[in-house]
Amino acid sequence: CIFLFHSDRVIDVGSEWRTFSNEKALKDPSRVGDAQNPLLNGGDLTTMISRGTGAASFDEFGNSKYQNRRTMSSSDRAMLNAFKEISTMADRINLPRNIVDRTNNLFKQVYEQKSLKGRANDAIASACLYIACRQEGVPRTFKEICAVSRISKKEIGRCFKLILKALETSVDLITTGDFMSRFCSNLGLPKQVQMAATFIARKAVELDLVPGRSPISVAAAAIYMASQASAEKKTQKEIGDIAGVADVTIRQSYRLIYPRAAELFPPDFKFDTPVDKLPQL
Repeated sequence: CIFLFHSDRVIDVGSEWRTFSNEKALKDPSRVGDAQNPLLNGGDLTTMISRGTGAASFDEFGNSKYQNRRTMSSSDRAMLNAFKEISTMADRINLPRNIVDRTNNLFKQVYEQKSLKGRANDAIASACLYIACRQEGVPRTFKEICAVSRISKKEIGRCFKLILKALETSVDLITTGDFMSRFCSNLGLPKQVQMAATFIARKAVELDLVPGRSPISVAAAAIYMASQASAEKKTQKEIGDIAGVADVTIRQSYRLIYPRAAELFPPDFKFDTPVDKLPQL
């Protein structure tokens, strides 16, 4: 049995127009429009008109004839601006795409709940970036986020606490090990010094030598002690600039661990400077 199907309507599933590009490896330029953004209420299926440059783009009073404001809701526009700010901040400190995506999702949740009404969107975005880094296991310090943001450290800290409360979420406590590898790498320290600093910081916490001190200041003090015992010596200022802590903060933590320095180094560490010759500060 044979069925014949006849129709005078044919759907063309090809491109809107022909392209004569010979670059097979490149994406097909014949389709237009940006990719959908599921975080925006309109799916980002909007038409954005670029700024005109010719005389036909302006009326007799010099005003632009074509406006973009009506193509996107105010809430979508606010979120889109925040997403751009998040992406810019992430690029400045070389954060991967998964961090950006998590930050965008956090911002959307906070924005739609209106739980931080009255707070600047840039401050909320900065705090969301800080939380996303913590949740993804690549924590950054408040000072590092502040350095790529236009918001003060104090304001980011306030938004951080409010967001955790509003979303009823939490972040893992930061430890000295979360920052050690990055700090040592940025200081150009060899693997042996990094391992020694990690050992010193962990041992100092186990022996309860640094009660109440932040993990970042303890990590900085451990790096200073390990580097001073090695051939690759670093000053407090060099370490402070990388870790984002003041020299006096490093000295305070260092003084707490110095009296028991002999117990803090790993057994196989090769000393360039003996323990009894380390700076006493």
